[in-house]
Amino acid sequence: MGQPVASRGRAATPTVGKAMLNKYARAFFTRVLTPLAAFLIRRGVSPDTVTLIGTAGVVAGALVFYPMGEFFWGTVVITLFVFSDLVDGNMARQLGRSSRWGAFLDSTLDRVADGAIFGGFALWYAGAGDDNILCAVSIFCLASGQVVSYTKARGESIGLPVAVNGLVERAERLVVSLVAAGLAGLHKFGVPGIQYLLPVALWIVAVGSLITLVQRVVTVRREAAEADAAAQENHGTEAAK
Repeated sequence: MGQPVASRGRAATPTVGKAMLNKYARAFFTRVLTPLAAFLIRRGVSPDTVTLIGTAGVVAGALVFYPMGEFFWGTVVITLFVFSDLVDGNMARQLGRSSRWGAFLDSTLDRVADGAIFGGFALWYAGAGDDNILCAVSIFCLASGQVVSYTKARGESIGLPVAVNGLVERAERLVVSLVAAGLAGLHKFGVPGIQYLLPVALWIVAVGSLITLVQRVVTVRREAAEADAAAQENHGTEAAK
């Protein structure tokens, strides 16, 4: 799932843990989990190993429980493994590590976790959930989330700031989807009507992701045009000297 920015040396990108736990909760649990992080370090466990285990737990929770319609228990499992975000980050800080590899691993596994969550929803609606429209919406959420992340990464890779706060970024996608899934799962415990929260949440995420994608594309186009104009102006100035 990944270490915090300061520990992993990458730009601010909320992970599942950061999306679900606000800064006050993270600070509390960081203090609580510091002894565990120190214990793992003494046992020779690396932060990357914890990152991999955390992602594996999220993937298992999403792809084992969600396709069976066990949204409550799937979300519980995912939430438990969310704490790997705090443990591995704590370990990295204690070790004083900041690496490009850690940043790459963190970002890559974030995409894997996102894909598993929305893939789990899609599998449910393609199977026992028996709703092709919501299956398609889930797949759109999966694909659009990946593309939204790619647009920022690609824009930054060509030297653009991509200075835009999208309507529905990764943190919002995860909070809305996971909270709705967990609550929808209470339907199996006899809470009436609550199962409709998940379809509503998926539609919100889908529409919000589309708007965010458009926002980022428009921003990159504008920034690219400004950068190209500035480069041509500088070239003309240098040629005139």
